[in-house]
Amino acid sequence: MSFEQRIIERGIFLPEAAIPRAKIRPFVRAGSLVFLSGQIPQWNGEIRFVGKVGQELTVEDGYEAAKLCSLNLVAQLRRALGGSLDSIVQCVRLSGYVNATSAFSEQPKVINGCSDVMTEIFGDAGEHARTAIGVGSLPFNVAVEADAVFEVA
Repeated sequence: MSFEQRIIERGIFLPEAAIPRAKIRPFVRAGSLVFLSGQIPQWNGEIRFVGKVGQELTVEDGYEAAKLCSLNLVAQLRRALGGSLDSIVQCVRLSGYVNATSAFSEQPKVINGCSDVMTEIFGDAGEHARTAIGVGSLPFNVAVEADAVFEVA
């Protein structure tokens, strides 16, 4: 089954690939690798999950924010590949940043939202190396930001 078919069969909807709000490229392709710039939890331009995890937001809120970041990563990846995800070989690396209080230590539970989306869409090809980092702030005060590197055929 192709990754595009898998998305349809699982009822997964992707947002529109966001236009960067800063002076960056949303992706860069270098040989067989696609580097995706950080994506925030937004749906078609509407920013969601604003605030610090461990203060205004729960771990579960952070998990949902991370899922939304991954859906935005996949939308950018599809755009980078001309509209189809079927040339994906592997999600190589995922980095997740959690806007959290200084006492918060459950970043991995939050970033599991990103990882779960990748394996739901790409199966074994969605398994990746990962970093989950707590930070003092993120752009627009969002709860999570994530970036990724993919290998393509």
